[in-house]
Amino acid sequence: MATIEPETSGLRAIPRGVWMLGLVSLFMDVSSEMIHALLPLYLVGVLGASALAVGFIEGIAEATAMITKIVSGVLSDWLGRRKLLAAVGYGLSAFTKPIFPLAPNLGWIVAARFVDRAGKGIRGAPRDALVADLSPQAVRGASFGLRQSLDTVGAFLGPLAAIALMALTGDNFTFVFWVAILPAFASFGLITFGVEEPVRGARKSNGRRLVWRDALGLPRAFWIVVTAAAILTLARFSEAFLLLKARDVGLAVALVPAVYVVMNIAYALSAYPAGALSDRLGRGGLLLSGVALLVLADLALAFAAALPGVALGTVIWGLHMGLTQGLLAALVADTAPEDLRGTAFGIFNLVGGVALLLASVIAGALWDVYGPMMTFLAGAAITSVALVWLAVIEWHHRRQGGFWPARNGGKNV
Repeated sequence: MATIEPETSGLRAIPRGVWMLGLVSLFMDVSSEMIHALLPLYLVGVLGASALAVGFIEGIAEATAMITKIVSGVLSDWLGRRKLLAAVGYGLSAFTKPIFPLAPNLGWIVAARFVDRAGKGIRGAPRDALVADLSPQAVRGASFGLRQSLDTVGAFLGPLAAIALMALTGDNFTFVFWVAILPAFASFGLITFGVEEPVRGARKSNGRRLVWRDALGLPRAFWIVVTAAAILTLARFSEAFLLLKARDVGLAVALVPAVYVVMNIAYALSAYPAGALSDRLGRGGLLLSGVALLVLADLALAFAAALPGVALGTVIWGLHMGLTQGLLAALVADTAPEDLRGTAFGIFNLVGGVALLLASVIAGALWDVYGPMMTFLAGAAITSVALVWLAVIEWHHRRQGGFWPARNGGKNV
């Protein structure tokens, strides 16, 4: 069994296991994004699906991933075996990837997307709880930020590979889907042989009874984090609509995945610095900044009539992701008891999954009826509500304390 590595400074303070989990995420994201960067175009342009259908498919797929996390999260607390469940989830996604190039119709694509995202759900909460178990408190934000950054590197390498292969093969979607299988199995092999369970997490969790009412005893601060994330997720619908917006302003089909590349470069470059900074300054202010960026991104995309406007909105969208996703995960780890971290991440993602399903369906319906502008303006309006709500929470925290968790091992900001 592995032990927690001693703290040094900067990136060296982050345990080896977190780095390995980041690489596991990187390889799987290369595979997934090679497919997902092309899938909306394949569904609409080749299979004749509507934007509303894309919204349903994306919403159901991502909601499946997030809802499944609650079961795997609770099981990881009960079994005390986070790596086992994470490896099962990565394996399921890897073995599902061949369905995409073999699928003869829309029904098979929907089924493949569903099962693939179920694998993501099974691995998500145990993996995040494993990152928390491995990470010393002083570098927890940096650890989640690093894993998110490496994950996001894969999320822009995948679309880059898709663009290159589409150009080389004359827009052969099936060939790209076949190539995407390789990094998926590399990810599965890496988590199976390269990641070890930390002694601390396994010992504290083994033998725990599977009691659902334990979730109701999670601290108030945790539920504040969950509520904030739910409102924000309701405003941030699937990134598939960024791709449709790029196509709407005239970007060539083979180049549309570049939208993912641009977004994820901004995401990757900001996630680790945001996490590391939150360890020193506290998470609340940075989270507010990230939410404000989503309002700006939605407005830029709503009024974009040409590619430069879409590029600007996409970059801001990526920066928003970097300043929110890792911080929200770190806040869950901060506010949940160690022996209930899997459950806490499961609940966090269950609520987020429901919100994402609603957001994607609403966005698809608005797109079909009113067009892209109304879709992004609605996102800006809902995000503004989230921004006001979070600002009130942060104001109360600074006046009274007790809302957001402590920084630097125990002193509230």
